[in-house]
Amino acid sequence: MKFMQVFLASLVATSQAAEISPIGKVLQLISDLQAKILSEGEGAQKVYSEYSEWCEDRSRDLGHSIKTATSEVESLKANIAEETSTSSALGSKIEDLAGDIATDEADLKAATEIRDKEHSDFATEESELTEIISTLERAVAILEREMAKGGASMLQNAGSLAKALSVMVQASSLSSADASRLTAFVQSQASSDEATDAAEDDTALGAPAAAVYESQSGNIVETLQGLLDKAEAQLGDIRKTETTNTQNFEMLQQSIKDEIKFGNKDMGEAKKGLAGSGEAKATAEGELESTSKDLAADTEAKGELHQACMTKAEDFEAETKSRGEELKAIAEAKKVI
Repeated sequence: MKFMQVFLASLVATSQAAEISPIGKVLQLISDLQAKILSEGEGAQKVYSEYSEWCEDRSRDLGHSIKTATSEVESLKANIAEETSTSSALGSKIEDLAGDIATDEADLKAATEIRDKEHSDFATEESELTEIISTLERAVAILEREMAKGGASMLQNAGSLAKALSVMVQASSLSSADASRLTAFVQSQASSDEATDAAEDDTALGAPAAAVYESQSGNIVETLQGLLDKAEAQLGDIRKTETTNTQNFEMLQQSIKDEIKFGNKDMGEAKKGLAGSGEAKATAEGELESTSKDLAADTEAKGELHQACMTKAEDFEAETKSRGEELKAIAEAKKVI
C-alpha cells in the first residue's frame, strides 16, 4: 500500500515537473492501473469461488463417505459378533450331538451283545429240547411197540422208567446217549417240580432223580408222554420268548439307529453351518479392516481439506483487503491530480 502511494506521488510529481505529459496522461495511467487491479481481483475471485465450491463438494463427499463407512463399520462389527455367537452355539451343538451319537452307538452295541447272548442261549436250549423231543418220541414208540407184544416183550420185567431205559439200551433200541439225555431231562423236570412244591419233605427234595420217576413206573408210556408234552411246551415257550425278544430288540435297534441317523444329519448340518458362519465371519473381518482403513483415510483427508481450505480463504481475504487498499490509494491519487 505504501509503495503504491509513493509510486503515485512520484508519478504525479514527475508529470508536473517535467511538464512533458498532460494531466490526462497521468490519469490514464492511473486508470489503467486501477483497471488492472480490478481485473486481477475479479480473476482471483473467480479462482477462489471455484476453489471454495470444490472445497464444499469435496467436504460433502468425504462427509458422506465417512458417514457411510461409519455405518458399515458398526454393521460389520455387529455381524462379526453375531457370527461369533452362532459359531459358539454350533460348536456346542456339535459337541452335544457327538456325545449323544456316541452314547447311542454304545447302547446299540450293548443291546446287540445282549441279544446275541440271548439268541445263543435260545439256540442251545432249542437244540437240546428238539433232541429230547425226538428221543422221547422214539422212546414212546419203542415202548408202545414192545408193550404190544405182551408176555414176549423185553420190557415185561421193567417196573420203572429207569429200568425201561436200561432195557432199551441193552436191546440197542435206544442209544446210551439218548438214555442219558432222557435221564438228565427227567431229573431236571423232577427238580423243577419239587422246587415249586413247598409241601415236599426234605428227603424228597434231596433225591429228585430215580425216586421220582420210579414212582410213576405204573405206566411208563404215560410218564414219557407227560415228559414229551412238557418238553414241547417248554420248546413253545422259549420260541415265543425268542420271538418277543427278537421283536423288542428290532424295535429298540431301529429306534437307536433312527436317533443315530438323525443325529448324524443334524451333525452334518451343524458342521456345514459352522463352516459357513466361520467363512462369513472371516469375510466380515476382512471387510471391517478395509473399511476401517478407508474411514481413517477419509477422516484424515477431511481434516487436511478443512485446513487447506481455511488457509486458502485467509489468503484470499488478505489479498482482497490489499487490493481494496490499493484501489483506495488510487482513488485518492485521482483526487489529488
